[in-house]
Amino acid sequence: QAHLVETGGGLVQAGGSLRLSCAASGINLDYYVVSWFRQAPGKEREGVSCASAAADTIFYADSVKGRFTISRDNAKNMVYLQMTSLKSEDTAVYYCAAGQIPLVGKTWLYHEYDYWGQGTQVTVSS
Repeated sequence: QAHLVETGGGLVQAGGSLRLSCAASGINLDYYVVSWFRQAPGKEREGVSCASAAADTIFYADSVKGRFTISRDNAKNMVYLQMTSLKSEDTAVYYCAAGQIPLVGKTWLYHEYDYWGQGTQVTVSS
């Protein structure tokens, strides 16, 4: 049975950094697009970043460009989200998702993913 597990969330001051990790088991991430999404209280879930299986195609939401970096270590079956210059508006539960989806335009934002993690809370204090 496949699982995605996010870790690395926590409480950080504005301007600080965190690195989220997404560990996969039961699936080989070599064959999956992996994305990070987040959902703040009272708000809809939004896409944060996406990396193709080979990490040769990467997308970022405008709100995190220049501050967040997605990376993959397929040998370890891991995906990471390095977050810097954090702002209070980055506070949310962060989820990783894996899917065999086409990366054309904004499909990564709307396509159905095969697997989701349980989420990790990121709280940025101002």
